[in-house]
Amino acid sequence: MEIGIVGLPNVGKSTLFNALTGAAAAASNFPFTTIDPNVGVVPIPDERLIRLAGEWKSAKITPAGIRFVDIAGLVKGASTGEGLGNQFLSNIRNVDAVAHVVRCFKDDNVINVMSSLDPISATEIIETELILSDLQQAQKALDKWLRPAKCGDQAAKDKCEVLEAVLKGLDLGIPVRMQKGLDQELAREFMFITSKPVMYVANTDEGGPDETLLKALKERAAKEGAAIIPLCTKFEAEIVQLPPEERKEYYDAAGIGSPGLQRLAQAGRELLGLTCFFTAGETETRAWLIPTGMKAVKAAGKIHSDIERGFIRAEIYRYKDLVELGSYKAIQEAKKITLEGKDYEMQEGDVAHFRFSV
Repeated sequence: MEIGIVGLPNVGKSTLFNALTGAAAAASNFPFTTIDPNVGVVPIPDERLIRLAGEWKSAKITPAGIRFVDIAGLVKGASTGEGLGNQFLSNIRNVDAVAHVVRCFKDDNVINVMSSLDPISATEIIETELILSDLQQAQKALDKWLRPAKCGDQAAKDKCEVLEAVLKGLDLGIPVRMQKGLDQELAREFMFITSKPVMYVANTDEGGPDETLLKALKERAAKEGAAIIPLCTKFEAEIVQLPPEERKEYYDAAGIGSPGLQRLAQAGRELLGLTCFFTAGETETRAWLIPTGMKAVKAAGKIHSDIERGFIRAEIYRYKDLVELGSYKAIQEAKKITLEGKDYEMQEGDVAHFRFSV
């Protein structure tokens, strides 16, 4: 799972990245601190891994991860070269989703590139710049495919039809993901940023969110079918520097039941419609994220292409059965292990052993 982080300068993008990765990405009080993209893979905590690893006495535990890409802040007019321009958007065209960080905190000591604290205007500036970037991308692609389309190439004709529809929608200010009647699967080939699902990260004050500021942003997110996660990036970045055993105490003291980063990771999973399955053994217990509904043979390919190519069957048991019955041996005795073929749809919490021959 890969998520690109976008937003205006000084809204907390790099601070969020620091919190997510525990890295030392630059986070200073002036615009455009981030120039080269910061990239980090963040493990997703999952208590089920601990239970499985204990059962198998695994030498290694590997959680599933989210790859975050933090790019330079955009400003109004970035598509025409304002600020640092929009060339950095090429770094997030391959991501699965976009995390749009919006400033919802009041701090006179942190420069605000806007004249006032206005979350909706901030989101509109960024979306406009993303739309303008996609317009450039769509026009460039259309110019490429027009000639073969005129020569009778049917595939090229299909591409041109989709690109013309995309351009029409973008001209009206409609993001690709919200354009009705569009062949989204074919449009995905062109890596439009506005085709990707969005989550809004409302960067709040340490004392908690200002509901007045959040209300309009929540309404916008609901209208778009987007996720919204209020959190204080400064607080999260400070907490992540503490030893793991001390973090819960600080969250409890702040009255935070669920850490913001966990909520962000879960929102990312839900936004992308992902399912988690496990492989477990003495060597390693590992979590794998796959699109919901993925067949067993394709899930096997996530581990290694040879396993997909030589797939024979999948031996599956459910994590919940391990919890209920107490041990893998009890699962065997209860005949709760099933043998599944290539077309079996992997389920949340499946523990799989793939048989293959190459």
